[in-house]
Amino acid sequence: MTEAYVKQTIENEVGWIEFFHPAHNSLPGNILAKLARTITEAGQNDAIKVVVLKSGGDRTFCAGASFKELININDEETGKIFFSGFANVINAMRKCPKFIIGRVQGKTVGGGVGLASATDYCMATKFAAIKLSELNVGIGPFVVGPAVERKLGLSGMSQIAIDANSFYPAEWAKEKGLFSQVFESTEELDDAVKAFAEHLCNYNTEAMKEMKQMFWRGTEDWDTLLAERAAISGRLVLSDFTKETLKRFK
Repeated sequence: MTEAYVKQTIENEVGWIEFFHPAHNSLPGNILAKLARTITEAGQNDAIKVVVLKSGGDRTFCAGASFKELININDEETGKIFFSGFANVINAMRKCPKFIIGRVQGKTVGGGVGLASATDYCMATKFAAIKLSELNVGIGPFVVGPAVERKLGLSGMSQIAIDANSFYPAEWAKEKGLFSQVFESTEELDDAVKAFAEHLCNYNTEAMKEMKQMFWRGTEDWDTLLAERAAISGRLVLSDFTKETLKRFK
């Protein structure tokens, strides 16, 4: 696989949404925008009762936002638009009236941790270590912070946000509440996700919709909140510290 994509398939009333980018599933703005649209459309599709979010490839679930786009930001408005990419996907997941099951097969970084946190029920392999690396480049996990804090709690989120160099193992993420189950292999994960998602399709759709609204109560301000957070990151990415750091990475 060499071309980035977002695709959706429907099987047994389960909508499978898959994203991919050859650079370790790091996502540029156009792929994030398509992912947000696809999730919104799945929520409106009567042929779908439950959504599964997954990524292509066997290793990294999501390496966060596109580094190539990050290093080309030269003004605050462009920065805000860039960091709004994951905000728009998280808000689409939050507003989707159907349960979204996360399938995390490998390491996930930055915005990818935000995606996993915004699912309603997340399953992973033992290889699915997580890291919030934003502080390393002089910014912070501002956009994904609300979603991560909602799952890990403030203590867990602040721990991995401050310790920006470390990957935290999948079992740690399970103990904190991000992952519901951790499996030994991708094959076991896939079997479990498929069985679980199809089982959920037997339940009352209206009941699941009402439950989702209940679970996400208190997040009604996230459209505004995440936009404000994107503006903070968009400003910080222009700092001398970040520019110098990005030059070294480049």
